[in-house]
Amino acid sequence: MLYPNPQNQHPKISEKAWVSETAIIVGDVTIGDNVYVAHNAIIRADERGSSVKIGDNCNVQDNVIIHALSNSEVIIESDTSLAHGCIVHGPCTLGQRCFVGFGAVVFDCNIGDDVLVLHNATVRAVEIPSEKVVSDGQVVTKQDDVGALDVITPDLAKFKSSVINANVELVDGYKNLAQEA
Repeated sequence: MLYPNPQNQHPKISEKAWVSETAIIVGDVTIGDNVYVAHNAIIRADERGSSVKIGDNCNVQDNVIIHALSNSEVIIESDTSLAHGCIVHGPCTLGQRCFVGFGAVVFDCNIGDDVLVLHNATVRAVEIPSEKVVSDGQVVTKQDDVGALDVITPDLAKFKSSVINANVELVDGYKNLAQEA
């Protein structure tokens, strides 16, 4: 369901995206091409001066919450995956080809390209450079903690790509079903 925010800003969604009928998208939200927004996802830019921008080929899986505070933005760059039940809260920027795992929380941070924030991790008020991994359950809330993060492995890079490919296929599959109906 698409709703305007109190400032009467409406979501802008590419015709090449697929959004579940149970997703809720509110306000100044822009969604690019080949984006998959799954069931019960909530994307809100309803507070004054807030915005959310989701780049091409991203996926926002079941029960993900994306919200931007007043006068802040959430930017999710292309080819990024937000896995089941994670929270991305603005102000926040996620670079290209990132992965945020099940139940992870990302708030008030800048994350470079090719970063994995794995399941149930928390990242807050830090900058993470490209090609780093926040391990399962790890808490990163001090910039000093960032230097100890592991570098992405080829196996994790391959996993990340497979998630993007699977979800772009879902966009195509659901759009084809809609055309047949």
